Amino acid sequence: MHPRHLLPLLALTTTLHAADWPQYRGPNTDGSTPEKIPHAWLSTGPKMLWKTASTNGFSSFAVAGARCFMLEGRDVDGAPQEVLVARDANTGKEGWTAALGSAKYDGGGGDGAGDNKGGDGPRSTPTTDGAHVFTMSARLVLQSFDGATGKELWKHDLMAEFAGRNIQWQNAASPLLEGGLLYVAGGGGDSSLIAFKAEDGAVVWKAFDEKMTHATPVAATILGQRQVVFFLQSGLLAVEPKTGKELWRYKFDYSTSTAASPVVAGDIVYCSAGYGVGAGAVKIAKNGDQWTATELYRLRTNKPVCNHWSTPVLFGGNLYGMFSFKDYAKGPVKCVEIKDGSVKWEQPGFGAGQVILAGDKVLALSDAGELVLIDPQPGAYKELARAKVVEGKCWTTPVLANGRIYVRSTKEAACFDVSGK
Repeated sequence: MHPRHLLPLLALTTTLHAADWPQYRGPNTDGSTPEKIPHAWLSTGPKMLWKTASTNGFSSFAVAGARCFMLEGRDVDGAPQEVLVARDANTGKEGWTAALGSAKYDGGGGDGAGDNKGGDGPRSTPTTDGAHVFTMSARLVLQSFDGATGKELWKHDLMAEFAGRNIQWQNAASPLLEGGLLYVAGGGGDSSLIAFKAEDGAVVWKAFDEKMTHATPVAATILGQRQVVFFLQSGLLAVEPKTGKELWRYKFDYSTSTAASPVVAGDIVYCSAGYGVGAGAVKIAKNGDQWTATELYRLRTNKPVCNHWSTPVLFGGNLYGMFSFKDYAKGPVKCVEIKDGSVKWEQPGFGAGQVILAGDKVLALSDAGELVLIDPQPGAYKELARAKVVEGKCWTTPVLANGRIYVRSTKEAACFDVSGK
């Protein structure tokens, strides 16, 4: 093993702030948590609490208290289906399951040639408020379940009820929970964006004639206004959460698949897609009731700045994450200044993995199943610790919740104690 892989991280003096991870982009819907990792693992790796077989899928975890939830691809009654799985967060033991419907993904997601091999399965991540779990299936069926028992509480089929329009490779977006409402895209006509009451599934508003993407929306406060930002085939669209009123738009190119979520940095919003689309950012302004989005830059190729489906995280005015397109084995982590899109450094060898921000550190899960802890400094790449933790293809976002890291591949799910206790 290379000596840099053995470097321990000195114990941090700050207190570990335990926090749940209730949905795809975490408690703040931006890939971050205030929780910190107070020490690094030695050459033996972080302390494993449990590991279990986890068949097929790129769904990440939603964690609330003693339970964690994820989607898997399983055979149910002789047919492949997406399945919601509830596990004991302490032991990994399966509690209950709920079949969500047939699973077919148009031959994408890991069944291709070369480095793209590795399996397929559900892409969407469950959302939880602690008492309930919400899922959006590949077939655009939104459901609510009791978190303790798995009993279905309510369901909406967007295809049947709202003239839904699915996309190639099927839905990958996760339901966004914000202020007691669930926000999804996928309807048709004047119902392409919909807000439902999480409590009972009642429609609060539906609006716009937009075509969906694979990107999960985010909630953010911009210039004092809370808003939900969708990344659609037409580009970015920000709405007032409780009413669905349009606030601002940014026209952006679309080709084949847009999968990374937008990133908000104060009054700047960044977005990116693969397939030759590239990246861009806008500066948001408000004059009275009028909102405007003025383009800061637009980079129109896969290089140097492109996010295929891995959404970068923001720290100190810079983006940190996997910036590559179909470089499944060697794709780099990069540091990119959000104001102008300039690349400050890059480090190859991560592939099409994912990152989160844990306090003031970046935690990456590489395509090959390595957890890597990075000190996000704009001057140079600084690695603090690295450990191989799971086998199989890892295109799934790692999760830090209550002193534990949860990871997932197309073969395994595992949980590691990094509480320092």
